Amino acid sequence: MRFSQLLLLAGLWAGSAPVQAAAAPPAARPPQTTGTVRKHLIYFTNKANSPYSLSQPQAYLSARALQRRTRQGISLRPRDLPVNPAYVAQVKAVAGVQLWYTSRWFNAAIVACDSTTLAVLNGLSCVRGAETLNRGLAAPRPAEDVPPAVAQRLSSSADYGIAYGQAKMIGAATMHNAGFRGEGMQIAVFDAGFTGVNQVAAFAPLFQEQRIASTFNFVDKNTSVYQRDAHGTQCLSTMAANQPGVFIGTAPKATYRLFITEDSRLNSENPIEEANWLVAAEYADSAGVDVISSSLGYTTFDLPSADYTYADMNGRTAISTRAAVVAARVGMLVVNSAGNEGTSSWRYIAAPADADSILTVGAVDSLRAHAPFSSYGPTADGRIKPNVATQGRQSAIISPSGTVGTGNGTSFSCPIMAGMAAGFWQANPALNAQQVLSFLQRSGTLATAPNNTLGYGIPHFVRAYNLANPNNPLAADSPAVADAALTIYPNPSAGEAMSLHLSAAFRAAPLHVRLFDARGRLVRELRLAATPAADVRLPAIGLVKGLYFCEVSTDKARQTVRFVQL
Repeated sequence: MRFSQLLLLAGLWAGSAPVQAAAAPPAARPPQTTGTVRKHLIYFTNKANSPYSLSQPQAYLSARALQRRTRQGISLRPRDLPVNPAYVAQVKAVAGVQLWYTSRWFNAAIVACDSTTLAVLNGLSCVRGAETLNRGLAAPRPAEDVPPAVAQRLSSSADYGIAYGQAKMIGAATMHNAGFRGEGMQIAVFDAGFTGVNQVAAFAPLFQEQRIASTFNFVDKNTSVYQRDAHGTQCLSTMAANQPGVFIGTAPKATYRLFITEDSRLNSENPIEEANWLVAAEYADSAGVDVISSSLGYTTFDLPSADYTYADMNGRTAISTRAAVVAARVGMLVVNSAGNEGTSSWRYIAAPADADSILTVGAVDSLRAHAPFSSYGPTADGRIKPNVATQGRQSAIISPSGTVGTGNGTSFSCPIMAGMAAGFWQANPALNAQQVLSFLQRSGTLATAPNNTLGYGIPHFVRAYNLANPNNPLAADSPAVADAALTIYPNPSAGEAMSLHLSAAFRAAPLHVRLFDARGRLVRELRLAATPAADVRLPAIGLVKGLYFCEVSTDKARQTVRFVQL
């Protein structure tokens, strides 16, 4: 399921020869059949007598994928070998079988067939078992074309719009000032659809700069992803949006691969979506992706026999969890939403958030307090989850129409964190994925006393960078760290408490704060005690809707910033 706004390839493509970087997935969807056709995951007995070899990995992994493994000292293993083509041929030879995908990691295939044909498949000597993934096959939706777009230029922190607070909370704005915006990093986004991404101005630089490396719809088996659902668009915006003066995400210069793995057309939940997650992760691996951002989770299904229990959240049971573990083992940083079950009877994290060695992200509000909907840990086997937390309540997002607004959910705290993680890794390219995860955890506000509500707390780029570079830290007063401009956030405000982010000139001095309406009339006046902190929370102000100006002064400096009260 999508963690949406609550309270808010080598060896991969069925029947195809392996191709480097999985660059050309099949464009056509297998024909539909009638009757009780369902999808199944069939497992093969072994990879014996395969024509593929660990000594010739270029036949099934891209140069970028191999470089990622070499850089991290990760050896190739038999799980990396594609499924034996002879076994694939045997399956395809059975009448009534539609072969969708194969899985290197699970040594398996996703097929569609009726129960009689499944029995025939289970009788093959190369098949050791199968599990059913859904109730039936849904009809595809029409594809959408990608129109041309124009570029935008990244500017200063003043251009983040209402996204500034969530970027600043984890040091992403500072990271950008230091020169790390995700350049050269690849992020794969797994979701239910990306409507409007090919039309909204904030995403235009992705197309103009050719930073959409690939798209694939694993539900319909084609490349059309700018359709179906707004959830992926909203999640992507928190990382990739780059429209100065309106919205800047946490990784505005990264390269993206957009994958539909979730079928949102029906009000249903089936394990086939977990299988889609698996093959998407394998595609990401073979293409050389660095970071996976997944705002998805699975607990119960339409088929009651497939339901998980909390005991299954042990890091080794769910299909998506097992896939996430392998994705981490091959050197990708997997970032996944904790889930929005904090106030439900389930309460705990969902799969694949229970996976070991991945960065599971919970949610806080703009004041850094736990968002009640954010799911709790621990895993069933006692590991701390979530790992970290970022803003997920009243997160700034962009809709498919281009409208900037806010939304609630760990769906948004996850990609906000994924974008910062990509920039941190860019700044520290010698680290491996698990070291990146470790430094981010150690930079958290609860690093010395982690818990199962916020994990290691809210991470921060500067703290993580200085932990990774003790001999060359970023100084607190360096231009890269100290923001030059006074800011007020959240902006616009929907009535919640606001805070001032002070430039160095306003710290450690008594503050005189005056608020003026659009006509220049003084409506509030505050006197605040001196503080060395960069952030100062304002008392409740109680303003009516409209445009305001906030003037902050000391005996030596004065600055004014405008904000909107919704």
